[in-house]
Amino acid sequence: MAYTALYRKWRPNCFEDVRGQEHIVRTLKNQILSGRIGHAYLFCGTRGTGKTTIAKIFARAVNCEHPIDGSPCNACAACRAIAAGSSMNVVEIDAASNNGVDNIREIRDEVQYSPTEGKYRVYIIDEVHMLSPGAFNALLKTLEEPPSYVIFILATTEVHRIPITVLSRCQRYDFKRISNEIIADQIARLLKEEHVEAEYRAIQYVAKAADGSMRDALSLLEQCISFYYGQELTYEKVLDVLGAVDTGVFSQLLRKILEQDVAACVSLLDEIVAGGRDLGQFVTDFTWYMRNMLLVQTADHAEDALDMSADNLEALKEEAKRLDVDTLMRYIRIFSELSSQIRFAVSKRVLIEIALIKLMKPAMETDLEGLHARIRALEDLVARGGNLGNGGLPGQSDRTGGSAGENNGTFPLQNSAEAFQSSASNEEELVVEVSEAQYADYEQVSRDWNKIVAGQGCLIGSLLKGTSISYDPAKGICILFTNKFNYAAMNIQGRMEELNALLSQQYQREFHITTKLVGATDPKTKVVRGTRLPGIEMDIGMEEE
Repeated sequence: MAYTALYRKWRPNCFEDVRGQEHIVRTLKNQILSGRIGHAYLFCGTRGTGKTTIAKIFARAVNCEHPIDGSPCNACAACRAIAAGSSMNVVEIDAASNNGVDNIREIRDEVQYSPTEGKYRVYIIDEVHMLSPGAFNALLKTLEEPPSYVIFILATTEVHRIPITVLSRCQRYDFKRISNEIIADQIARLLKEEHVEAEYRAIQYVAKAADGSMRDALSLLEQCISFYYGQELTYEKVLDVLGAVDTGVFSQLLRKILEQDVAACVSLLDEIVAGGRDLGQFVTDFTWYMRNMLLVQTADHAEDALDMSADNLEALKEEAKRLDVDTLMRYIRIFSELSSQIRFAVSKRVLIEIALIKLMKPAMETDLEGLHARIRALEDLVARGGNLGNGGLPGQSDRTGGSAGENNGTFPLQNSAEAFQSSASNEEELVVEVSEAQYADYEQVSRDWNKIVAGQGCLIGSLLKGTSISYDPAKGICILFTNKFNYAAMNIQGRMEELNALLSQQYQREFHITTKLVGATDPKTKVVRGTRLPGIEMDIGMEEE
């Protein structure tokens, strides 16, 4: 007897065997039981989710001589003929190869004749979105008012390509991606029937790799069984067949990225390539790995959203402590962009190496997110007592060979901690006398400054970190910066205008704050109220004649 592929051998024969589409099965069974059967159905959803399978079960059920609770009995003459493909009542059409007007006209001519046996003539048109515009127009009239004994079932993976005139004439059913748990359970059951031993971890990985498609899962499983015929199917063997990478490699790679060890990352990528792993799958899996880390950091009950063992979840939580959320989101963005670029790339490995270097070197990116990453790196270095006097970023050398004090095309940064310490030791003091109204504004903003900074976005909040409020006779209320980079960055792209607008809205009056860069030798500024004449408690003005 000829061998039958697993996805064909284990295709459901009745509604009760269908897994993962209970909402559709219940509706169709109720229609059959109540006799409220429609004339046109549209089954849409991703590949391998059961569209054609349910269409064939439905075709047997409506023609079954002895239906059982809305499902076909699969024993009567009508059910056997439809299952064998010899019934004239059920016609399957592949719209990918039969998409012309003439093909649809043939259907229009055929529907005029009632079925010789059974109750309904069922037309299953697969990949219906492939029909030409003329074919769709030819189908419209028949689809709208077919004879009472005709049922159309249209199946598609790209519902957006179906004309609205067709959509409005059909009952639409959206097929969901099947969950990993349901796929794994189905695989475990059929492996038992096939007398194949397998680790449950291997079954879980096959289910995950199928991405919600039961047919893809069975095809992948069959590939693994064939390669290791007669052997137990282990997790490592599945990884070997599918060209995937163990999550332990992801953990090792992430550690090397955080250490900014470019050579070690490239060496690890060499090992992955030498092992014959698929680079596209590697990018996808590493993105999912980082996504899981993000869920661990941000979700209250991450274990409910992650399909993994308790040991793996605990290891992931420990790994997630090494990164902050902003850095992790930047990593995910870079690899998500890479996954779309690598599909059609000739040199996939080169693209991956560039992406890995981007993760380790934020200076390569010129957008706001890259700037934010560099600012965080500078803050971390300052917190550790590092020296920023060379004007570069952490881990960068002086590229032009200049001395540490030269400005080599970058903002010469000064260690913020040193600046505040030097300022504190400077005993010189500059007294600025202001009016009552000016002093009230200054005092209010100065008192609320830390709260104002905390309420800003990630980028502006980082630039204002460590600043204070003072008063300059020429500028008025101003923000004191000791960091030249932050000072310059705050005065571009309208950031000060945005801050002034926010303060004006918050205090319900016009505010205009400026910026000022101070050094270690600048004197302290003391703001005091202006003096008033004794005994006078009213404003003095000129009387008009």
